[in-house]
Amino acid sequence: MTAYGVTLLSGGAGPRRFTRGAEMATAAEAAGFDSIWTSELYNRSATVPMAVYSLATERVRVGSNIAYGVGRSPLMWAAEARDLDDLSGGRLTLGLGNGTATMMRDWHGVSGEAPAVRMEELVEVLRKLWKLHEGPVEHDGRFYHLDLKPTAGSSPPLQERLPIWIAGINPLMMRVVGRVADGLVGHPMFTAKYVHEVVEPELTASAESSGRSRGDITRMGILMCAVGEDEQVARDQIAFSIGQYAASRVYDRLFALHGWSAAQDEIRAAARAGDTAALIAAVPDEAIDAIAVACRPEELGRRVAEHARDYDHLALTAPAWGLTPDQLESATVQIIDAFRGQRSAAATP
Repeated sequence: MTAYGVTLLSGGAGPRRFTRGAEMATAAEAAGFDSIWTSELYNRSATVPMAVYSLATERVRVGSNIAYGVGRSPLMWAAEARDLDDLSGGRLTLGLGNGTATMMRDWHGVSGEAPAVRMEELVEVLRKLWKLHEGPVEHDGRFYHLDLKPTAGSSPPLQERLPIWIAGINPLMMRVVGRVADGLVGHPMFTAKYVHEVVEPELTASAESSGRSRGDITRMGILMCAVGEDEQVARDQIAFSIGQYAASRVYDRLFALHGWSAAQDEIRAAARAGDTAALIAAVPDEAIDAIAVACRPEELGRRVAEHARDYDHLALTAPAWGLTPDQLESATVQIIDAFRGQRSAAATP
C-alpha cells in the first residue's frame, strides 16, 4: 500500500512562520498522512522547519524533499541529521539533491562538475559519519576529504541506518540511487510513463549490478495538487507550474517521451514573450492530468490514488510557481483539509 505525505509550505514572518508550520504539521498528522516534508531554497533552510515539525508531531516521519547536498559539509550534515534524529525520536528521512550545475556554482560556490559522482561520494561519507560512535572517520575522495578523530565520545544514533533518499531526473543520478540510496525522491514533473520507461529500468539495473534488491529502494513521487471549487482555476495553476519547468531543457526527455515537444516549444515561446495566458494555453490537457491533480476537494482522495499506484510513497504538494508564501500556505491547508476523511479513498493495493 502506498504511504502518503504532504509538503508543508507556511507563510508569515518571524516566529509566527514557524508557529503556523507547527500547526500545519499537527493538522497533517491528524488528517492521516504518514509523513511530512519540507524543502529549502536560497532564502529558507530545510533543517530548521524539520526541527519544528519533529516537536509538533509524534507519529509521522519527517523529511526533506529536498535539501541541498552541497549546502553543508558532510560533517555538518551528519551532525544536523543526528540532532534531527534525536529530536524526532528516530523519524527522520534525509532527502538530498544538488540542484543544477549552475545552482551548485552560483548559489553554493562549488564546482558544478560531475554532480552524480559528488552525490554518491557524499552518501558514502555520511554513512561513515553516521557510525562516528564506533571510532575515527577517514575519507579521501574526489570531492571530500575527512580525517576526524573524536576527542569525546558519541552516542549511537536512534536509527541504526539513516534513510537517505536522493532526488534525480536523469539516468546518471538514477544509477547513483540504485547503488547507494535508500530511496528516490521523484520530481513533480514525473509521469507514470516516465517512471516505468525511464526511471524504473535504471533503478533496477543499477541496484542489481550493485548486489542490491530493487525492494531496498523506496520510490517516492511528489504530486502537485491544486484543490478548489473552480476546477478550471486549479487547472490553470497547474498549467502555469508545468510551463515554468518546461522552459528548462532538463525536461526535454519527458516531453519527447509523451510527444509533447511541439507544445514545449510553444510554452518556451510564450515564456520568452512574457505571455502568461499563452503559456497556460500551450500546456496540453493530457500533460496536466498525467503530471498533477486539479480537482474539487471531495475528489482529492480518488484522484491522488490514480497516481499513487506508481510509487511506494507519494507526497502531495501545492503548485509553488506564481503563489506568495501566504497563498502557498492556504493551498497546503486546502490539501490537508481535503485529504482528511479521504484516507480510505486514497488507499491503493
